[in-house]
Amino acid sequence: MRQSSHTLDALEVVFDDPNAVANGGLVLPMTLAGRLGLKELVDANVHLDGAPGRANVGQKAMALVASALVGGDSIDDCDVLRSGRAAELLGTWVPALSTLGTFLRSFSWADARSLDKVSGELLSRAWSAGAGPGASPLTIDVDSSICQTYGLKKQGARFGYTAVRGLHPLLATVSGTGDVLGVRQRGGSAHTARGAASFLAEVFNRARAAGATGVLTLRGDSGFYNNKVVGACQRAGVRFSITAKMYGPLRQVIEAVPEDRWSPIAYWAPGGADVAETTYQPFGLAAEMRLIVRRVKPTPGSQLALFAKYEYHPFITDREGPVLGLEADHRRHAEVELVIRDLKEGPWAHMPSGRFGANAAWLALGAIAHNLARWSARLGQVTEGTGPIALATLRRRHISVPGHLSRSGRRRALHLVKGWPWAEAFLAALEALRAVVPQLA
Repeated sequence: MRQSSHTLDALEVVFDDPNAVANGGLVLPMTLAGRLGLKELVDANVHLDGAPGRANVGQKAMALVASALVGGDSIDDCDVLRSGRAAELLGTWVPALSTLGTFLRSFSWADARSLDKVSGELLSRAWSAGAGPGASPLTIDVDSSICQTYGLKKQGARFGYTAVRGLHPLLATVSGTGDVLGVRQRGGSAHTARGAASFLAEVFNRARAAGATGVLTLRGDSGFYNNKVVGACQRAGVRFSITAKMYGPLRQVIEAVPEDRWSPIAYWAPGGADVAETTYQPFGLAAEMRLIVRRVKPTPGSQLALFAKYEYHPFITDREGPVLGLEADHRRHAEVELVIRDLKEGPWAHMPSGRFGANAAWLALGAIAHNLARWSARLGQVTEGTGPIALATLRRRHISVPGHLSRSGRRRALHLVKGWPWAEAFLAALEALRAVVPQLA
């Protein structure tokens, strides 16, 4: 029997439930934020002396982080937390949008840097609660990305190497988990490696201070191929694996490798890729370094096939181990793009202010929200298959769960959707997060 197409026309739609909650799953990451003492850390470390937004900095930061957790990418999106009784999931009141805008504009560059201290302490507390690597080896991926901006008056927004106007932040992430170890805002025209050495020195110290006692390894693309980055790794005792830029002398060294030293690897085209090892003196240094090269035959019929027999992908490293294993691991540096995707599908989609300091603070708070989501999933044992769950999936299944708050006497209850497919995993995660020992000191 054919159903009438006018059934929904007879449905009355009203926005009149004062106890509804649009994102009831916020209780998961905000429970962890409370256990780790996020609000107290911001209050203790962020001092906007004399600025209009200096009051209640912890509450304002919590609101911006919560908005990012539900997918907000602008200040206006924070308004969803002011609807119904959503504010009760934050454990505090939610400031007005104008108040949050004033708060962000109160940040100078130095004030935004104070959020790095907050992020570092949160990392230490989360890792000590069970989310960290402990004595296991830790691989750090460094990269940069253009965050596109649209206003002509945004401080620092310039056209960069991608011919896109925007800002060009640095970020360092943990391979396999997606934790963000550090971010640093930069102008859009900044070269990829500008400030990378000092940034990485901070990241290495932060990882060690947070409890990573195993071997540290840095992976980077050719944008970070310079003596300062390598020097920062060597001073910190960190192994490195960095893609080399294909200069003329390097090409000569690669093409001089005997044919019998090339080992074939799995590739979509049979016999299409090989790997070999030699030594090289990068940056004019006296000491030779290990150089591992992957060569790939150009795709038949492509323009490159007209001019080159092979396309080379070299990297320098001081790591020990078999060549094929190191080469495969270096290619996994591409994992950092998944973290950038997650951030740009949320808070990093826009830089909301015209002030550079405000956008630097927005960048840091977005990274804190990202880490809270990652740690909530890990400590709550929320996975997808055999690996970590994608943030978009985590948000869809476990955060964006509509609910209803009720009160009976002194007892409050959050009623979520009956028959929710991931209810069992949700409740198990909540129990695990509530078991985290509060760290408020």
